[in-house]
Amino acid sequence: MNILITGGAGYIGTELVYLLEKEKTISEIVVYDNLSRKNFNLFIGKSKLPSKKVRLVMGDLLDSRKLKVEVEKADIVFHLAAKVTTPFADRNPHEFDQTNNWGTAELTYLIENSSVSKFIYISSVSVYGASENELDINSVPNPKTFYGISKWNAEKHVQRLQNSKTDTYILRLGNVYGYSKSMRFDSVINKFMFEANFKSHIRIHGDGNQMRSFIHIDKVSSLLKNLLFSDFKPNTYNLVEKNYSINEIVEVLKQIYPDLEFTYLTQNMNMRSLKVAQDSRIQELCDKKEIGLLEALSRFREEFSF
Repeated sequence: MNILITGGAGYIGTELVYLLEKEKTISEIVVYDNLSRKNFNLFIGKSKLPSKKVRLVMGDLLDSRKLKVEVEKADIVFHLAAKVTTPFADRNPHEFDQTNNWGTAELTYLIENSSVSKFIYISSVSVYGASENELDINSVPNPKTFYGISKWNAEKHVQRLQNSKTDTYILRLGNVYGYSKSMRFDSVINKFMFEANFKSHIRIHGDGNQMRSFIHIDKVSSLLKNLLFSDFKPNTYNLVEKNYSINEIVEVLKQIYPDLEFTYLTQNMNMRSLKVAQDSRIQELCDKKEIGLLEALSRFREEFSF
């Protein structure tokens, strides 16, 4: 079995590569990544990956020729590559549209004309926009940012494959957090952890009551691996664990870092919220025991060098 992972050197991709390389039924894992985030952590460290099994292809989603060569060799494709941002940031519309929308369109076209048997696309709950009420898989997407719009447009390309010979899955992820050697520090919990550990001070935009949906990196990578080997029904799923307000996260951080100080910026501004319910249909695929935020962040703290 040959696996192609676009964005394979990223936050989720790194953890997925380490899980999949242990599987004896997988012959090759291709990490297809343009390394635009300058994140080289997958390629260094004491945890060695078998060089005959894992291969890097430096390439862009819009490089049709290079991408086609790798798609034609693949049995399974994980599409993780994306221009990402914090949930409600609203800048660089062209970059989001080119990478997330048209890059996905190009990949979808190539898969449509290939022998790929399973295609797993990582989307985002950002497609729902914002809401004070808890949303679920039946809620109508209404993206509010350039990022959310680009991911929603990308989903429309992927949906074309859901009635094809390729088993196609769309997974709308909440905010991913937790330790990884290739982790993102621009996501809210990871950023707060870094600042709390090394600065003893965090900054909070708005009044802190805004809600977000979250999921731990270990749960994401575990579920993706299990989805690969299951006959789970192809469909669109929400992949979230819990909804927390920013203030609830801060309260947990104060238990871990009792001397933590924090400042509210633009406290009078009403920040948008997004709450998404757990999708019970897909929870059975995760073999990771659900843990509370306090335990998860306490473990996270142990990964810091000092």
